Amino acid sequence: MKVIMLRIGTFLFKYRNQAFPLIIIALFVAAPPSTAPWGNPALERPKDIAALLMVLSGLILRTTVIGYAYIRRGGLNKRVYADDLVTEGMFGVCRNPLYVGNMLIYVGLFVFHGNPFVVSAGSALFAFFYQCIVYAEEAFLRDKFGAAYLDYCKDVPRWGLKLSAFAESTKGMSFNLKRVVAKDYSTASSTLIALLATEFYRVAIGSITEQERAYAIMLALLLGAVLALTGLVSSLKKRGVFDELRTESI
Repeated sequence: MKVIMLRIGTFLFKYRNQAFPLIIIALFVAAPPSTAPWGNPALERPKDIAALLMVLSGLILRTTVIGYAYIRRGGLNKRVYADDLVTEGMFGVCRNPLYVGNMLIYVGLFVFHGNPFVVSAGSALFAFFYQCIVYAEEAFLRDKFGAAYLDYCKDVPRWGLKLSAFAESTKGMSFNLKRVVAKDYSTASSTLIALLATEFYRVAIGSITEQERAYAIMLALLLGAVLALTGLVSSLKKRGVFDELRTESI
């Protein structure tokens, strides 16, 4: 089974940027968003708050990871790769902190959608996908770094957060907000777009009242603002505003 998961992980590592959005869209189209969780409309707001907190937690975790120690997330030529074994920053707290952040975001999006099928199928699928990717990465790191990586694995959990190690693993490091914006603005943008599109989808189901029409227009305007801001950040990056980040050794 693990051999099969290794192969799946290698494939997904290469094509996840294309496959993951398509899978999410397929899930969301397959079942409409819930407006009454477990048949109770009163649970809609608490459910959405819980979902947004999960999404926010995932974004904050990713921000913390990248702000302290950035690694090449796309590998080399879309293959698993690492120049060095990064163990500082949040990588001293968790071996896969970016993936934990991603899972919080994805599960939060599925819960925000609210359809039981989407929540269960989506969460299970992405948990499986990331476990496969992690197996592929671990095989590479074990072969390249040997005993050093095995010692690292003994001290740092694969999925859990060893928060007691945060102070020590970030000692002497400074948080780089510019790097966060340059490297991860697209994650925040795509997450906001997914949330706004899901909410618009929910409002557009069935007949729309005047109040709901005004709300839908506001959602469309917010979506436009997110797209415009994303384009601005992308343009600034292409113009070299973040060039100084490329000289960093982390």
